[in-house]
Amino acid sequence: MKLLFDENLSPGLANALQSEYPGSAHVDGLGLGSSKDANVWSYAKENDFVVVSKDADFYELSLVHGVPPKVIWIRLGNCPSERILRVVRQHGDALQKFSMDPGTAAFFIS
Repeated sequence: MKLLFDENLSPGLANALQSEYPGSAHVDGLGLGSSKDANVWSYAKENDFVVVSKDADFYELSLVHGVPPKVIWIRLGNCPSERILRVVRQHGDALQKFSMDPGTAAFFIS
């Protein structure tokens, strides 16, 4: 599973999680910074990414369009990137199951 981090998350997260999620990227590193959500959505769909975001927009797109891509919605509020990194790692097994379940579009971390 490759993660695509939205611009509201630190670019360092993609680098820090490369061993667990090889090929993960941040929108800035792909030239998608400040892009419309629909463009990020299309890129994720075409390139087999799971979108990771802190806002509801991608979750709402999943309700309208279904999968792919899948969405991980981080609902932790304002917090340091280290906390997000720790929580994503803590949910590793559940995230792998989520990625394999064709009937589930979103995973919530709160």
